[in-house]
Amino acid sequence: MQFDIGHVHLKTRDPKQTAQFYIDNFGATLKREVPGRGFQVDLHGLQLNITTIIDTQKHEQKLGIEHIALQTDDYAGTLARLKQNGVKILEEMNNNGRHVCFLEAPDGAQMEVIEKV
Repeated sequence: MQFDIGHVHLKTRDPKQTAQFYIDNFGATLKREVPGRGFQVDLHGLQLNITTIIDTQKHEQKLGIEHIALQTDDYAGTLARLKQNGVKILEEMNNNGRHVCFLEAPDGAQMEVIEKV
């Protein structure tokens, strides 16, 4: 049996603001708006479906996701852009010789940025 990642679904109070966050700070591109629901963005090959709570789904739904980790070959430039955009940096650390930071995304979700070796 083989599996491939289909998408990561982020549920948020404000899908437009959340999509724009990933576009402005991480170079995601808008794939399409899903009328009445939210947006699909491409985060460097990872599809993010960004919606609010969906009324037609009956299972318990929660906002956010714990974190998404991205690796970058320009850690310093990425961190500078995040700070310039007013993004809240939660923690910066060194992990096995690589710079790492955690930051706050909309609705309490987190992102991790890892320096590519």
